[in-house]
Amino acid sequence: MGSAPASEDSPAGGVYLPSGVQTAVKVLIVGHFAVGKTTFVGALSEIRPLRTEEVMTQAGALVDDLAGTKDKTTTTVALDFGRLTLNDSLVLYLFGTPGQQRFTELWQDMTRGALGALVLADTRRLGQSFDVMGVLEELGLPYAVALNDFDDASAEHDLDEVREALDLLPETPLVRCDARDRISSTHALIALVEYLLTRNAGSADDTAGTAVSAGDSELEHA
Repeated sequence: MGSAPASEDSPAGGVYLPSGVQTAVKVLIVGHFAVGKTTFVGALSEIRPLRTEEVMTQAGALVDDLAGTKDKTTTTVALDFGRLTLNDSLVLYLFGTPGQQRFTELWQDMTRGALGALVLADTRRLGQSFDVMGVLEELGLPYAVALNDFDDASAEHDLDEVREALDLLPETPLVRCDARDRISSTHALIALVEYLLTRNAGSADDTAGTAVSAGDSELEHA
């Protein structure tokens, strides 16, 4: 789960981007409440992630569904932000969104300028993913789905069964991941990037798609 090594030429131990970076790609990490978005961004970010977590209160229990989250004590109230530099010219900016329905309008605004989204899902609470995917579909933002494996999940569900349960299109990527693990999280992000490349393949003028294509192999070794 360690951070990517900082460039020797980068000042302040990798806090600042290398001078040669020309393209920045915005990717959203979305999902329902307590599905692991903050953990996912933290596992991948090469810089200390920006977090806007607050302690959960009894008042929040009146409006948030806390089922299956007995050990959760904090919640994201605005966003999580992390950065992953793929090569000397391309950087990914990761925006983790709050999961409660009352914050939906907030993260809808965050979709502006995003190339795509990775939806984290929990097999114990699959039904809660529909609202998230519905918003992305309404906004026309392409997405992939990653099942975050929790230690206390009762069983490992077959991916075909999960795909059917979520009513996913055949081309929508569906993978497993452990949001705590950097390698596993990287593979989930690769699934999204490869999907975006496929969608953008027919557009020669799509600068972001071309840049991501150049950095895709770098992501495998991030």
